[in-house]
Amino acid sequence: MIEVKGTALPDVKIIRMKKFADLRGHFVETYNRQAFAAAGIEEEFVQDNLSLSIKAGTVRGLHFQIAPYAQAKLIRVVRGCILDVALDLRRSSSTYGQHVLIELSGDDSHQILIPIGFAHGFCTLEPNTEVHYKVTAPYSADHDRGLAWDDPALGIAWPVNAQQAVLSDKDTKNPLFSELPPYFS
Repeated sequence: MIEVKGTALPDVKIIRMKKFADLRGHFVETYNRQAFAAAGIEEEFVQDNLSLSIKAGTVRGLHFQIAPYAQAKLIRVVRGCILDVALDLRRSSSTYGQHVLIELSGDDSHQILIPIGFAHGFCTLEPNTEVHYKVTAPYSADHDRGLAWDDPALGIAWPVNAQQAVLSDKDTKNPLFSELPPYFS
């Protein structure tokens, strides 16, 4: 059983999975294609990814892939906690350039569905955080893109600043939002 809830950006959805708990711990069915389809989520996921961030304050993003390998993502935290960011890159959207921040924890059974046309990133709030995500297209280095996570024009309230953030080399070199071509017209 799943519950789908909208966010400030209507195309980004929070998905709450039913958690069954007893003295042993808990059980959650994290994905069921039939249940998702019944809730109006028709994406076909083709690849699963898992990231481990050792330090709190690790920032991954903002990332996206362009056509023909553009990806929708289904994000959940296995262990730890993150502040997740989805940024609308669809030029024709009424929410173009806007973002939503959502905290996800391994202690709950919530997931976030981020559609094609959005950049995605997150900051770990706890050490040893594991994030699992399903995607609708395989990874393609030739179609992989990013933008500056800390671009002041975006107004994202990250829980770390540039001096505190743990970043990959790649994420220190991404362009500003204003420099992006219209990838999603």
